[in-house]
This record gives sequence, structure tokens and C-alpha cells, in this order.
Amino acid sequence: MIVCAGKSEQFDFAQPVGIGMIESAINLSRICEIKKPDYIVFVGTAGSYGEKEIFEIVESRTAANIEQAFFTEDAYTPIDNMVSAYGGTEGDAPSVASLLSQSSLTSFKGAHVSRETLENRETIVNTSNYITTNKEIWKYYTAQSIHLENMEFFAVLKVAQMYGIPAAGIFIVTNYCDESAHEDFLKNHKEAMQRLDLYVKARAGK
Repeated sequence: MIVCAGKSEQFDFAQPVGIGMIESAINLSRICEIKKPDYIVFVGTAGSYGEKEIFEIVESRTAANIEQAFFTEDAYTPIDNMVSAYGGTEGDAPSVASLLSQSSLTSFKGAHVSRETLENRETIVNTSNYITTNKEIWKYYTAQSIHLENMEFFAVLKVAQMYGIPAAGIFIVTNYCDESAHEDFLKNHKEAMQRLDLYVKARAGK
């Protein structure tokens, strides 16, 4: 099953689950109870902590839930703030290719595909209900291999983990996480959605 946030981010091949961690966790849990999907692939947009470029497409199987105050030692958490959805075991994580199809990443030239994707390196996606607008915080995230920011992915992977369902995500960068994040998101969103739509359909062999 392919899922997305919904509202301004909808695709004809994806089931909307809601915006932010709370909505997506509640709605995806209901879907898992009723439909019992064999896999979950989340598709959506993301902000970059500097190293990923606008319109770059990145695939990931790991998410973090780290707030900025954690890095400045102004907060702590007693719960795990990292999750990878491997299904029912802690073995090798499923690739997006194994979940969608065996089609090659390089067969689609309409999008800028991350080198990390091509080299099977893992890019971690941070998740928060708040958007980062401070460039000074980027270095703390990238030092931990966290390069993208999305509002739903951590919740999606936690739900998938709870139900023992293999899961992954496909993201396209719409903006950098700086003072112009919202304006750039709005400016680039339409083209990003079109590129992501084509990319996912090519990956799935449609």
C-alpha cells in the first residue's frame, strides 16, 4: 500500500493518512486494522538541512523524532527517537525496490535521484509537527546522517513497526529548512508533486 499525507499532497495511487504525526498515526492504524497491507510506502515532500537539493528525490527506511532543544541540551526524551521499519524481524530492511518493483532507479531520468539512494546508503528523515527555519541547527542533524524533514514519516514507521509491516518512504525536496522555507515550499510544491508522481509510477512499473 502506498500512502501520503493528503490535502495538498494527494496522488491517484496513494491513500491519504493525514498531516502531522498525530493524524497519520491514528488514520494509518485504522487502515492497518481493516486492510492489513503487505507493505507501506509513504510518499511526500520534505525540507532539506542543506545537503539535499531542491527537487532531489530520496528513498529512506529510517526516521527520527528529534526536536531542536535536544541538541542544545534544553530537553531530553525517555522514549526511542529513531525507528526503522523492517517488518516483523530486525533483519535486513526492505528496499523500496523490493516493495514496489524491480525497476531500475536510473531508468527514469525526469528527476534528480540522490546518490545515497543509488549507493544504498541510508538517509534518515526527521519528523516534527513544527518546521525548522534556523540554518544554524542544520549541522546537528546532518552530523547524525539526518538530512530531511517531513511531518509524518516517523509516525508512519512506528505504526508499520507495531503491525510488523515492511515500510519505506520516498521524498522530494521542496525547500531548505531556513527563513524562507514556507515561501519556497509553496513556490516549488506543484512541480515537486508532478516529479514525484512520475517517479513513483516509474518505480512501480506503471
